[in-house]
Amino acid sequence: MKSGIHPKYYPNAMVVCACGNTWTTGSTKPELHTDVCSACHPFFTGEQRIVDTAGQVDRFMKRLRGKEEIKAKVRAEAEVREAEKEAERKAKARGDSPAKAAKKARATAAPAPAPSADEA
Repeated sequence: MKSGIHPKYYPNAMVVCACGNTWTTGSTKPELHTDVCSACHPFFTGEQRIVDTAGQVDRFMKRLRGKEEIKAKVRAEAEVREAEKEAERKAKARGDSPAKAAKKARATAAPAPAPSADEA
């Protein structure tokens, strides 16, 4: 082994976690710092928690809410179209004007749900 090219080895290097847990290990640095360890990681503790780094979770939840709103609007529009078709079929069977029946069905269809105050 060549001398002078290898880093110094610390057999009792101290590892310090953000939760306060510490242990010793071998390393080329005398002290190591980590954010998560087996004492605080949700997989090992069984806890269900979200560690939000720079608002990533908030951005994801906002995107998810947006997709749910779009799905709700699409469902509401489909229900309105289905009500129009049903009204046209009934009007045809009675001999009435299908256009008037569709217009009436559109007017009586339930409006799309409004977004709640916390989403605004």
